[in-house]
Amino acid sequence: MGGSCTQRRPAGRRQVLFPFLLPLFYPALCEQIRYSIPEELAKGSVVGNLAKDLGLSVLDVSARKLRVSAEKLLFNVDAESGDLLVKDRIDREQICKERRRCELQLEAVVENPLNIFHIIVVVEDINDHAPQFDKKEIHLEIFESVSSGARISLDPATDPDINTNSVKDYQLSPNPYFSLMVRVNSDGGKYPELSLEKPLDREEQRSHSLILTALDGGGPPRSATAHIEISVKDTNDNPPVFSKDEYRISVSENLPPGSSVLLVTATDQDEGANAEIHYYFRSTAQSTRHMFSLDEKTGLIKNNQSLDFEDIERYTMEVEAKDGGGLSTQCKVIIDILDENDNSPEIIITSLSDEILEGSLPGMVVALFKTRDRDSGGNGEVTCHIGRDVPFKIYSSSNNYYKLVTDGALDREQTLEYSVTITATDRGKPPLSSSTTITLHITDINDNAPIFHQAFYVVHVAENNPPGASIAQVSASDPDLGPNGHVSYSIVASDLEPRALSSYVSVSAQSGVVFAQRAFDHEQLRAFELTLQARDHGSPALSANVSLRVLVGDRNDNAPRVLYPALGPDGSALFDTVPRAAQPGYLVTKVVAVDADSGHNAWLSYHVLQASEPGLFSVGLRTGEVRTARVLGDRDAARQRLLVAVRDGGQPPLSATATLLLVFADSLQEALPDLSDHPEPTDPQAELRFYLVVALALISVLFLLAVILAIAPHLRCSSSPSAWGCFQPGVCVKSGPVVPPNYSEGTLPYSYNLCVAHTGKTEFNFLRCSDPLHSTQDIVCGDSPGALIPLQSGNDLTSHPETLTPWVQ
Repeated sequence: MGGSCTQRRPAGRRQVLFPFLLPLFYPALCEQIRYSIPEELAKGSVVGNLAKDLGLSVLDVSARKLRVSAEKLLFNVDAESGDLLVKDRIDREQICKERRRCELQLEAVVENPLNIFHIIVVVEDINDHAPQFDKKEIHLEIFESVSSGARISLDPATDPDINTNSVKDYQLSPNPYFSLMVRVNSDGGKYPELSLEKPLDREEQRSHSLILTALDGGGPPRSATAHIEISVKDTNDNPPVFSKDEYRISVSENLPPGSSVLLVTATDQDEGANAEIHYYFRSTAQSTRHMFSLDEKTGLIKNNQSLDFEDIERYTMEVEAKDGGGLSTQCKVIIDILDENDNSPEIIITSLSDEILEGSLPGMVVALFKTRDRDSGGNGEVTCHIGRDVPFKIYSSSNNYYKLVTDGALDREQTLEYSVTITATDRGKPPLSSSTTITLHITDINDNAPIFHQAFYVVHVAENNPPGASIAQVSASDPDLGPNGHVSYSIVASDLEPRALSSYVSVSAQSGVVFAQRAFDHEQLRAFELTLQARDHGSPALSANVSLRVLVGDRNDNAPRVLYPALGPDGSALFDTVPRAAQPGYLVTKVVAVDADSGHNAWLSYHVLQASEPGLFSVGLRTGEVRTARVLGDRDAARQRLLVAVRDGGQPPLSATATLLLVFADSLQEALPDLSDHPEPTDPQAELRFYLVVALALISVLFLLAVILAIAPHLRCSSSPSAWGCFQPGVCVKSGPVVPPNYSEGTLPYSYNLCVAHTGKTEFNFLRCSDPLHSTQDIVCGDSPGALIPLQSGNDLTSHPETLTPWVQ
């Protein structure tokens, strides 16, 4: 016993590498490993050192998981020595039945790397069976007229052993009338025949008893005996004759049971009972007799059961024709079974990888399998294929063995697992096929960097925000699994000073929420930019950056600041002189103010809060320019005080005031006496009198309105339409312009039209302005749009009262 495949190893340093390279090249060095053992070997017996024959060390046996596989596992591998051991009873006659050569096919599988080797164990026959006769008692009838030299065929003994252990010789007990002849057929079978040595005389001896012994060729030989009882009968001198000495026929394995297979015929020249022929099976195995039946009278052979080419390819039998006189003859019948494609291929998975890394290179072996088809010829030739929609392919590694390898990139994020269906198809007509599905799980690696949901982030934060409030949130996703897909956030760069960065913002590593660490001031920092990083927890870690721009929005938290007119060193307001002959629209001075806020919060407007002579001066709404609204009258005081309010556009608006001291004089020397008069202290009683006068005036106005409403219907019927003519085109200029129609004032354009109405009362009416306002418009000494301000000077104005109405250009 031992392996029949050995290799010599080269000397030198290459000898060290050979054990590691041998598993890779072993199929090319040796196709098969053969062992030879006798049958009935005891369990645990050593067949051969498989590890040594494969070029493996003792340590490699367990490290590379050396094992054998077969349909029926009769052997196993000793994990310590690498010996191939007998695991179960090996009976050649049971395993191989009637085959002359008994070979067991095994596969040796090793891992790291995964490979497979073919092993053939030849089971040699031993003489464990004695010959046997079908009948212990053989009764023969022979006519006395049979001449000397006639031969009578006897049933041979059968022995399931083969070669020298099968039946080798026959012996006959001594007898003067009969001798033993052994006929050898073309297949090597030995058949005993009695030869008549001298004529029989029924009157002298009516019967003869003989002992036939069958011996096999084993050592020591085994034997069997049969008792032959010969009865002598009257003459029948012509034995039957078959039409052929050998009949041969081929039938399909799909032949239904009970079908006619073959008709054997024999003839006898005798007449009467001596010519009546009966047919019997002789020298035929019991399995063949169970499979076929022989009609005793007609010689028709039928099949009793379904035929199966995969079990037995050929049946051989002996048919004896015996006439009524006891003479017989034999013929040989050979029935060949034709294979039909009645077996589908089988797929047997011998090894399968549990997990596959998604970054595996193409060509990595993930499974080993083999195919088997019990049919023969083209019916047993099998081809395998898999679907085209999977990144795998198969190729044949040896006879009916295949490897399933990767054939493309594997991405777990796209496909978690693959269901690979392997289909095996034979080449029969029609072809038969079978399939099996294996599931391959893909293991994740850190091959995807985090991806932010936006290419960049812009966030608006109003100033004066509470410290610790969240101002933004960035979010990134990673399709990887587990730690490879867990993302944490951090700030890696900023246009702020590195030391000041932590005092401005921070980011939550888990959620990506950005927090303000302090209240922002738009006037100090209007915008800043951060670079945030999302990093996964893989090894090595992958990351991605994104830009976050924070725009600090303005709030109206700064009141306007008046730059001009500035206060004097003692805190008093400075003065400006105005020529007495100044015409309407004359630029007296300009109130200049600034606001630290921006946008609408810094959009300043100028308003007259208080004036010594209302209507004498106008202030540009957006420019702050102070101009004369009319000429100085005789009744107007030379010294005027003007209180101007500066409001921003915020909600709520913030304001500041500026006090203007204006003196009408043609020269500075003329203005000095007016400036030297200091205002007297305010008298509380005078203020009280002032409020009483104002209250009395309001009551008078209400009474006057009631009277006007009572007489208005009568006046409408008798009044001329010319009273409303000021609203017609061209009428607004009939009394001449009182206020210059156009001059530049501020950056927002506004325009007003002066309309004259003969209502019996002189007044200016400033109606609501509609945007956009032109820069040429003034507001004449009014606190709010639509206020009526009486005019005190000018006879022309008294005789032609006018009302200012808005006109949007």
